[in-house]
Amino acid sequence: MDDIRLAKDDLRHTNQYVEIITNLPIDRTFQYKVTGKESYSPEIGKRVYIPFRNNKRIGYIVAIETAPIVAEPKELIDIIDTRPIFSKDMIDLAQWISKNYFCSWGEALEAMIPSVLKRGKVSSTSRINEYFEKIVSVESHVPNKEQAKILDNIKKCIEAKKHEVFLLHGITGSGKTEIYLQAMEKVLSLGKTGIMLVPEISLTPQTVERFRSRFGDKVAVFHSNMLESARFTECKKIKDGELKIVVGPRSAVFSPFDNLGICIVDEEHEPSYKQEDTPRYHARDVAIERARQANAPVILGSATPALESYYKARVGEYRLAELTQRVKEKALPKVKLVDMRMEFETRVGKKVVSRILEEALKKDIAKKQQALIFLNRRGFATFVLCQKCGYVVKCSKCDSPMVFHQAKKELICHYCNKRSEPLKICPACASESLMYKGTGTEKVETELKKLLPTAIIARMDSDTMSKRGAHARVLGDFKAHKIDIIVGTQMIAKGLDFPKVTQVGVISADANLNLPDFRSGERTFNLITQVAGRAGRGDLGGEVIVQTYTPEHYAVKFAAKHDYIGFYEREIDARRQLFFPPFIGLVKITLRSRNEEKVIGTSERLAEVLRRKMPEYDMLGPAPSPMVKLRGYYRWNILLKIKNRVEAVKTLKHSIKGFRKGSEVFMAVDIDPMSL
Repeated sequence: MDDIRLAKDDLRHTNQYVEIITNLPIDRTFQYKVTGKESYSPEIGKRVYIPFRNNKRIGYIVAIETAPIVAEPKELIDIIDTRPIFSKDMIDLAQWISKNYFCSWGEALEAMIPSVLKRGKVSSTSRINEYFEKIVSVESHVPNKEQAKILDNIKKCIEAKKHEVFLLHGITGSGKTEIYLQAMEKVLSLGKTGIMLVPEISLTPQTVERFRSRFGDKVAVFHSNMLESARFTECKKIKDGELKIVVGPRSAVFSPFDNLGICIVDEEHEPSYKQEDTPRYHARDVAIERARQANAPVILGSATPALESYYKARVGEYRLAELTQRVKEKALPKVKLVDMRMEFETRVGKKVVSRILEEALKKDIAKKQQALIFLNRRGFATFVLCQKCGYVVKCSKCDSPMVFHQAKKELICHYCNKRSEPLKICPACASESLMYKGTGTEKVETELKKLLPTAIIARMDSDTMSKRGAHARVLGDFKAHKIDIIVGTQMIAKGLDFPKVTQVGVISADANLNLPDFRSGERTFNLITQVAGRAGRGDLGGEVIVQTYTPEHYAVKFAAKHDYIGFYEREIDARRQLFFPPFIGLVKITLRSRNEEKVIGTSERLAEVLRRKMPEYDMLGPAPSPMVKLRGYYRWNILLKIKNRVEAVKTLKHSIKGFRKGSEVFMAVDIDPMSL
């Protein structure tokens, strides 16, 4: 370290000036003078301490100059790093994010590093890496004809250092993961590195396990429960060249690799790839840009591609690669639709589980087989209603019904986590006519235990999976057939491959169809198709029973037929008529305040500014958000339809510069939002 430390009287760098960016929402750089007294020499990508508005802040060097560009630039306080923590490519990627997602260059850059580095630390100790214990190496499978053709095209791109985006549209169980693995093998054989993105580690455990099994200690696995010190250690190993592959959710796209050979985005349609806080980037698009910079291919994989992605493949922007058969030519499971309107009319005693699903599960258990039951709502009763006056018990902070959780004997808001004791008397009319209505996973579990007293049933939702290691424990027991049925939310909808699962039940297939969002049909189709794909992966075959109140809806009908193309043609026609993505881009501006009058007034003033300064853009609103009150804040939205994302971001930044919203009103700008 001494050989790179500058002596106090070393004047080698006194004629240098550095351009600095910070994590502040400010679209500019700041120039500082290098004194020669800093601990280390200046280099692009290093962290520095700077004086800023009478405070000491951390900044990042993005350029070095030999002459001042401002009068009397301030001096650096110190240079933190012995070597850069950002490469030139990552700095350029952050600038791309800034131009595409309405954030500052510094905000984008700081999103790429662990919190340890954001605080100015240079080292951190962590627990021993736990990911690679008891790993058994697994050999590559011989690809079938469809897989071999796709792999041949991908490998040619890798060898030629050619950037191309492959949309791998493969039905559930068709062997997409094996293509990922063999493409990554090719990358490693050429001395390159690779990034494998998954929507959430907890939702794709077997994908992670297969990468660990195939590549062993070359793999880093990032996840949300990971200690920041452990993430820091993994990042250091990547920079030191000890790790060649990262498997993780959206932030893994920023892994500090050199010589990147491929980016893979599994389940590319998943909304969890969109960051909800600043910078509000989409990891799929960032992965494509990062691979473009590296002249590397990208694989976007899904059984239900996002409509935007499939449209780009249809028009030639992406290269479409399709897997139309399951591995070993196993048949897709048969899907039965159960009209719950008829069920309630003809059945005495209303049940959550239909008669058809109940009988199917009894046969399944008798044959020593397994089942998955899906409902994307946790809790026992999803709302509390007064039958006398119609009052619904809502959270005082959110415009959302309180959900009853029987195990905890509490009413819980699923947005702000406010809790209260169950009510017996209506707060509005003081009657004792309160009824606990609606169905969550807890109620389904309770009913199934009554219907199937000999079956061993487990529940997987955020209530039961909050402890570290809970996912792995339950799925391990399910794999060992210590559990017969798992009742779960979206945690069981993807990434699971268990050969004894012959029955999948979908309790309320159309729960999302009535949401005020143009993507509601797409989300419904995706969820049914994905969860149905968990059945029939072994030699025993499979069946899916879908309970619905709208069996005539095209999203439900096409999902029952495993017909993505049919759904796409119907949905893309509606999007074309309504002028929604992929035919146009969207910008959602959300203003929020604890004062309802102020947020309404500010929204109207901002809308007037945008109409005056951006007259060429189609604007909707201002209007209250679908959930107008959330965590104590009133929220109003303005929606802009755009054609060019970069140009729109630039114009919007210029248009609202200087707009005074007041200290009590907060504003968020979301480019290409996943919900309205």
